[in-house]
Amino acid sequence: MPLVARKLRDPDINPCLSESDASTRCMDENNYDRERCSTHFLKYKNCRRFWNSVMVKRRQNGVQPPMPTAAERDEILGAMGKMPY
Repeated sequence: MPLVARKLRDPDINPCLSESDASTRCMDENNYDRERCSTHFLKYKNCRRFWNSVMVKRRQNGVQPPMPTAAERDEILGAMGKMPY
């Protein structure tokens, strides 16, 4: 597997891996009819937006690494009580 593909499949790098997989699965199941999968696309888009805002705040505060690891993300989501996206 190429390096770029491995990075996209790494849960520490890609915080929206499950949403991405759900979108792809939906497209496969619905013969690539984008209208039927719009809810999955919206969920993925909101996920990316949320984690991008977290990353920006961490950069502004000087926290390294800017993207929280998978374990840190689980703690953040657990503290919120529900999925913000």
